[in-house]
Amino acid sequence: MRSFVDQLRMVPEVARLASGTPRNTTDAWERYWASVRTTGTQGEVLWDADIGAEAEQYAGVLEERMDVALPIVDVGCGNGQWTRWLAGRFPAAVGVDVADSAVLRARAESLGVAGVSYRTLDLTSPGTGGRLHGEFGDANVFIRGVFHVLRPKQRAQLAANALDLVGTRGRLLLTETNYRGTPLAYMQSLGASPGRIPEPLRRAIGNIPVPGHFGAAERRAAFPARAWSTLAEGRVSIEAVPMRGTAATAIPGYFAMLGAR
Repeated sequence: MRSFVDQLRMVPEVARLASGTPRNTTDAWERYWASVRTTGTQGEVLWDADIGAEAEQYAGVLEERMDVALPIVDVGCGNGQWTRWLAGRFPAAVGVDVADSAVLRARAESLGVAGVSYRTLDLTSPGTGGRLHGEFGDANVFIRGVFHVLRPKQRAQLAANALDLVGTRGRLLLTETNYRGTPLAYMQSLGASPGRIPEPLRRAIGNIPVPGHFGAAERRAAFPARAWSTLAEGRVSIEAVPMRGTAATAIPGYFAMLGAR
């Protein structure tokens, strides 16, 4: 009961923060990344924790299921932390994001890193997957924490573009937060309480779309079996920046390795 009462007490502050979020998702992401001053484990970006522990969960399935001779596209790359990790495992890693400010930051943080490049691109826009395929041929795709903030039509279009991009040889690794409670309960799990919303969470609430959850059921809806084969799937722990103390914040997550039929 106490937890529920605390959620109710959080409503006015959460509503005030969310009221300023731009309706256009591209504008929302641009405003968010333009306002970021610091990244990394002690920074302002909620999902930009040290990737070591989380990356270990993906390394094996990447090596087992993906053709590591192909390039890889990191969708929703943000400041490029995961793009740089992927560049050490594939001949080229291309980070794409809808926000110019994210791409500029990714380039700045990747100076001297071989095999990475970045571009502003909206892969929920029709035809963008085909254009990338025309440039790179069959490619692997990495998507972390994107689908859970997309609307159903956006999910379907991103999946369609990914299908064009992977072709016959590429694979897609999808990993998403999958907290099954309400948005307010989710915020509580990230350290929010009445009168105290951690700054990385506060910035997210005030700038970007409200997150949902994404698991096997949502994956089946977005990636129909007539077009996609599920090669592996399961639970993972998504790492967020510390909300209490210095330890990373673990969020229940879901992953799937997919290929075109």
